[in-house]
Amino acid sequence: MAHSYNISPFIKQCFVTAAVGINIIGFGCILGFPAILLPQLKAPDTPITLTKDSESWIVAVLALSVLAGNFISPPIMDRLGRKMSHYALTAIFLISWFIITMATSVEALIVGRILQGVAGGILSTLRSILIGEYTSPLNRGAFLTIVSLSQAFGIFLVHLIGSFLSWQKTAFVCVLFPFVSLVMINYTPESPSWLVSKGRFDECRQVFKWLRGNKEDDELEDMIEARVAFEKAAFKENENQNWFAKLYTIIRKKEFYKPIIIMIHSNVLLQFSGGPTMSSYSTVIMSLLMGPEANAYFWMVFIDSQRIIFNTIAIFIINKTKRRVMIFTTGLLSVGSHFAIAIYTYCRTHGWEYDAVWLPAMLINLQYLAVAVGTVPMPQVIGGEVFALEYRSIGGTISQAAGGVAMFLALKTFPTLLDEIGLHGTYTFYGAVLLVNLVIVLILLPETKGKTLQQIENEFRGRPIKLEELEAKQSLKSNSVEIYVRKMSEKRCSSPVLL
Repeated sequence: MAHSYNISPFIKQCFVTAAVGINIIGFGCILGFPAILLPQLKAPDTPITLTKDSESWIVAVLALSVLAGNFISPPIMDRLGRKMSHYALTAIFLISWFIITMATSVEALIVGRILQGVAGGILSTLRSILIGEYTSPLNRGAFLTIVSLSQAFGIFLVHLIGSFLSWQKTAFVCVLFPFVSLVMINYTPESPSWLVSKGRFDECRQVFKWLRGNKEDDELEDMIEARVAFEKAAFKENENQNWFAKLYTIIRKKEFYKPIIIMIHSNVLLQFSGGPTMSSYSTVIMSLLMGPEANAYFWMVFIDSQRIIFNTIAIFIINKTKRRVMIFTTGLLSVGSHFAIAIYTYCRTHGWEYDAVWLPAMLINLQYLAVAVGTVPMPQVIGGEVFALEYRSIGGTISQAAGGVAMFLALKTFPTLLDEIGLHGTYTFYGAVLLVNLVIVLILLPETKGKTLQQIENEFRGRPIKLEELEAKQSLKSNSVEIYVRKMSEKRCSSPVLL
């Protein structure tokens, strides 16, 4: 790394973030691939026979394997490090795409999708941690916005490519993203936070200065000092603390279980808002909504383009608007658009002869406006704010697990619901699910914009944290970056900073 010290820290942070972002684009391709694959497998001359059940499994098995990836990710990251974990998931992405490219049976496609889900689950846990630990607090918020943008771009790209190429050739093109990321990972360093957690302080100092320069030495020394304090405190805790008693104490705390309940319902909002189902079944939905004469592929790419634009706009809107206002307005828009689509399709199937394409196009665009601006990005924003720092790892894992289960239910049951109750019944059911979960989130979620992490935690707890509790938590934290964030939050507690 010595030869690259003349490159500015910001450029280096852009490079290591790009290595993550390219993999996220690849995962977006994975999410959107079924919309290309399934219609082609239904063609008369296809070599692979597809049933309704196998169709739903090809789509939904991804969610189950993502869930598995979420759970295996923390121990892998802790044991192997961030860089090796990134290597591993990227290699799995490569293998899975090659399996799909050469698949001649439904079973082979499902195996490929399972591998993609496992790697995607590891990535979904790793991506924010990598970006957060590599980048400066001055630029961290901007770098983290690439997560939703990159994923949306991947969905758009695979839909665009698949509109012109066969699903095999589309899969072969998608191999490019993990391959490029694999090459870039080779030139990225290990995370300084992981190095310090292993007591490799000299390597940590070298990597930290390579990434950040010499202007953030306070954070570096705080990380090292906190790790030393943790090692001393952990030895004492292991001697005197009963693990089950400690767990029972933790799960009874309001600042632990309230955020988890909020995030479970927020993730249900995300998964049933139409984003995941539209990514995987967009051509099917467009044909049913707009009629068989409509160019489903054109409208699929059109709404993907709209999603990227609205995702970009959402960065500025979210930064200026209160969290509860964003959730209420976009959630209400999502509920309203679902019920409106249900009413429109019900009328069309019961004799209404009005077939102008502008009306269903407007309704689906309103739904995607809510998806891009609020129902997809807001759970990520809330998840970064509501968890007490000492419970963020376990809280995030539970939250992602709930999201994985909701995603599986939404994707697995969608074809069956279409057959049993039609598009209007499906959208009515989804709208009801959204409405119930929106009400619960609005009841439980306090306003978090403009508040420090400590103030948010105090609000969930119902009282300010005691000094001895704060000192104990800071000394027992194993995530050194979060110690630094906590310290900065405490210093600013008396004068909230607008996010």
